[in-house]
Amino acid sequence: MGHGSSGLRRAVREVAAFGAVGGVGLLVNLVVFNLVRHLTGLPVVRASVIATVVAIVFNYIGFRYFTYRDRDKTGRTKELTLFLLFSAVGLVIENGILYAATYGFGWDSPLQSNVFKFVGIGIATLFRFWSYRSWVFKTLPAREAVASAESFLEEAEQAAAPGARRPKQRVR
Repeated sequence: MGHGSSGLRRAVREVAAFGAVGGVGLLVNLVVFNLVRHLTGLPVVRASVIATVVAIVFNYIGFRYFTYRDRDKTGRTKELTLFLLFSAVGLVIENGILYAATYGFGWDSPLQSNVFKFVGIGIATLFRFWSYRSWVFKTLPAREAVASAESFLEEAEQAAAPGARRPKQRVR
């Protein structure tokens, strides 16, 4: 198979992994939203913001250690800062839609709140997917990926043949 089909497979796997983490994050978001809303009596948008923050923490862990585990791991402070920045924009999108529905149109029954929370999450998810893959969890440059793979293969060969002669280290 050519490079195009393997690239397509990688993209499909990435979208599926993003969707799996995001799907569980969606459940976390909606469960926390409904628990906070019904157990505390907080206004709907405040309950939603709390739920969104809990989901953001869950999603960072899922994206870093599952969806984008093979991505560049240097610069974690920058990565986390960008993740939080783009997540905050997503939070505004998600909760702005809920705010408009609740306070702009008066749609604040539990069903209406959940519908508009869900719509807001969906629109914010499109933004988050683009921003996370473009800016936060960057792919390794090809040269680094090849060097990492070569290093892994050399270590595997050495482990498989402990009495064998060690290959020369490349000068970089």
